[in-house]
Amino acid sequence: MPRFQTSDGVSLYFTDEGAGVPLICLAGLTRNGRDFDFVAPHLAGSVRLIRLDYRGRGQSDWAAPETYQIPIEARDTVELMDHLGLEEAAVLGTSRGGLIAMALAATVKDRLTGVALNDIGPEIAQAGLDFIADYLGRTPALPDHAAVAKRRAEVMTGFRNVPESRWLEEAERLFTAKPEGGLALPYDAALRDAVLGGGAQPVPDLWPFFDAFSGLPLCALRGANSDLLAPETFDEMQKRRPDMIAVTVADRGHVPFLDEPEALDALERWLAMLRA
Repeated sequence: MPRFQTSDGVSLYFTDEGAGVPLICLAGLTRNGRDFDFVAPHLAGSVRLIRLDYRGRGQSDWAAPETYQIPIEARDTVELMDHLGLEEAAVLGTSRGGLIAMALAATVKDRLTGVALNDIGPEIAQAGLDFIADYLGRTPALPDHAAVAKRRAEVMTGFRNVPESRWLEEAERLFTAKPEGGLALPYDAALRDAVLGGGAQPVPDLWPFFDAFSGLPLCALRGANSDLLAPETFDEMQKRRPDMIAVTVADRGHVPFLDEPEALDALERWLAMLRA
């Protein structure tokens, strides 16, 4: 099982598959490397796909809740690169993973070859934050994955034309089935206090972090119905980076699955820039 130990002694799990452009995939807030299961088959054979489970998520060890913060998760990412002997790599960041990519650009830009952002920008809409706060750290009172899938099909109102099978696959990634029945979170529930506790602090201006991507091949995807990345923010991102590959994914909210045709086309064009 591939693992490495961080500088503060936390054992983190990762996967490392394929050959080609090194691509580190950084998942959403409560997610893990499985967040990229849907896009991985489409990238096979063209990239070295590296997926990290953040501390407190997936198969990585839990840590002190006060360390569940973006600067430390960015440091963990750099230490993973060092562990693998990678001088530089590209990053595909979904939601929180994109915020970590911004932190990396602001601190160790020389280690990055390019960045792709999945439904995240330097301003986060309140509606999306409220939705996250409602479920974060709470196990649903539902009996199994099938019930979760049915519920998600109802509450994920920004999504259209999603087959039932996809919601079931999502449910199996969001929650772990317990042997005695019922479901468990695949992450440390203390993440809730770590994240919501930070809400008492002033929100930093993240535009300078986005501007730190200057000179790097950049791709940004937005779900057409996203409640986290507002159209106005996405427009401003494009104004600041007119060379950025910017694509809106139809029938998707927060976040696109990344195997939609327009998402795959955008990622392939971005990867071609990296190879060049």
